[in-house]
Amino acid sequence: MNTQQLETFVQVAEHLNFARAAESLNITQSAVSRQIHSLEDELGIKLLHRTTRTVILTPEGLSFLEDSKYILGRLKFATAKIQHHTDSNIQILSIGCGNEMYLDYLYKILNICRREIPSFHPFLRVISHRSLLNLFYQGDIDILLGFKDDVPMKDEIIFTELFLVPLCCALPIGHKYADQKFINTQNLLSEKLVTCNSFAIPLKAAERQRRLAEYLPPASVYNCESLHAALTLIRSGYGYSILPKARFDDPFIRYIPLENSDLMHYGIFYKKGASNPLLKKVVSIVKNNLF
Repeated sequence: MNTQQLETFVQVAEHLNFARAAESLNITQSAVSRQIHSLEDELGIKLLHRTTRTVILTPEGLSFLEDSKYILGRLKFATAKIQHHTDSNIQILSIGCGNEMYLDYLYKILNICRREIPSFHPFLRVISHRSLLNLFYQGDIDILLGFKDDVPMKDEIIFTELFLVPLCCALPIGHKYADQKFINTQNLLSEKLVTCNSFAIPLKAAERQRRLAEYLPPASVYNCESLHAALTLIRSGYGYSILPKARFDDPFIRYIPLENSDLMHYGIFYKKGASNPLLKKVVSIVKNNLF
């Protein structure tokens, strides 16, 4: 396996078109096909389903796409570090998060790190929850952001809480319940519900969505595969959803805490006894600047 194969695969996967990938790479379409075939033969799996009209990623291809981007990204960092080496070395720390929305929780810590560790280069990775966990357990991600209940704990894993997050009913502005301080889910059984893939949201939120959906007719439930898609439907007035409270105000959505709902623990995960001195320093900054 080589970087040319990985770069070719990433371009095909992102364009879902061999001709456009070839144009982007400035090579022939037949060369693109050869690179993909050789990569699939070496891996022993199909990464793409190809017809005369369409190109679709297989489940294995979708998973391998995240890993390919990670490998190429680390290589780019390593190359830049060698080519632009100075007395102040770049210090890279890989930080993983399962959803872009939850990166909002990180800005305060990164702002402090930027001031206290000038050479610190955070490598932020926003990928699917399953791929994120695999990379974290393998040691390819140094710090993992997430909810405590969503990450299976192992003996070597340490969790440091940043703050508690209430589970809320996310309503479009102007909804009849939008001005309430708390809401009982029984009041929502006559409303339309927006759900999303359980890996895109905390397990507690997904479970509450599932239980509500059981009482609603199919016409009253809108299913999504991403958090951003769900938020778009909520903003558009299609319905409500059960989600963790957003870190920042949204002018089109109101987050009303659920009655009698436990707060969710959000924080960072890292491995006990990690030898990386940069990781230790960042963890120390986190502990000294809890929300």
